[in-house]
Amino acid sequence: MNKNREKRIVKALLAALMACSMFECKREYVVGRDIKPEEITEFYYTYSNINFDARYQRYHFYAEDSRYMFFHETREKKNDYGPLTEKDTTAAGTRELTAEEWEELMSYLNGGTVIRRQEDASSGDSGPWLYLYWKKDKGKIQEYSFEKPGTVLAFEEFCRTLAQGDN
Repeated sequence: MNKNREKRIVKALLAALMACSMFECKREYVVGRDIKPEEITEFYYTYSNINFDARYQRYHFYAEDSRYMFFHETREKKNDYGPLTEKDTTAAGTRELTAEEWEELMSYLNGGTVIRRQEDASSGDSGPWLYLYWKKDKGKIQEYSFEKPGTVLAFEEFCRTLAQGDN
């Protein structure tokens, strides 16, 4: 192999590594460090269990017209099995969040990680499934995990409190 060809190959490999180290090839992004709160546009929490006493819970936080919004929906089949449909809805509502409530949401999300969406055809998992949408996610890097396992419990309590005060 001649020297010029070797140099071109090395340059091409270095360029590919540099591009990969930028945005698209990064493995995970940390909220608060790599993803700033003002870049977050939506957050979804979904739990779905179709076993006995079937239950579905969705919490959706989003920005709309310079306002922060919260949507929740609960579906249940007491003493029965799923799947659950709209006719099984037992609670739902939407409300605008205060700046303080949005800040509290950010405190739960801060430190958590976001990775590329994983396709998983396995069944049996009830979740919760967590997705964070942000301005630079390019429609791919949205699968969220809380920093600490216990944070999800505090987050769920926060959401229940918000749901009780919806419009």
